[in-house]
Amino acid sequence: MFVYSLEQFRRLLAVTEGWRGGALLDLGAGDGKTTEVMAPLFNSVFVTEISGPMRWILAKKGFQLLDVETWPEAGIKFDVITCLNLLDRCDKPLSLLRELKASLSPGGRVVVALVLPFNPYVETGPLDHRPTEWLPIQGSNFEEQASSAISNVFEAIGFQVERWSRVPYLCEGDLNQAFYWLDDAVFVLSALEGGQQNDS
Repeated sequence: MFVYSLEQFRRLLAVTEGWRGGALLDLGAGDGKTTEVMAPLFNSVFVTEISGPMRWILAKKGFQLLDVETWPEAGIKFDVITCLNLLDRCDKPLSLLRELKASLSPGGRVVVALVLPFNPYVETGPLDHRPTEWLPIQGSNFEEQASSAISNVFEAIGFQVERWSRVPYLCEGDLNQAFYWLDDAVFVLSALEGGQQNDS
């Protein structure tokens, strides 16, 4: 999976070449290739991953593994949390976003990559593969759905969107096609100071 380069990641965060953060958490890190891109900017790098073989690879690369279900209970505050192409594969994406917000250090940011058009598919859980919580993303094209994600999801939970970008997302294919080229919306979020969450 390729989402962005180190220089593109710096530009998303709007940091200088010499900037260094404290703790990074990369959720659903897979084989750690994207984590490796971001890791040089942080003193500590934490990851979560559901796949046993991928967890083994991540451990060999020296990343600190946290449990997929219990990581919010570790009490660690993160300067940056990345949630790349995970919300559409997550059973409870709204709950996850609230956990991300609560786990940020002061001034911390969340980087969310979301394939649009939005098409959730939960691999584990219900037989119909539909999530328990549904992200209220509306619209018929990329721009409308990106705008809806900002207002109906991120701002409603108490985030402000600092910047966002449309990037190509290359992912492994299947028997029919070696690679798939999709459109990713990458959002940089920060918690609103004293922001009120809208639970409606």
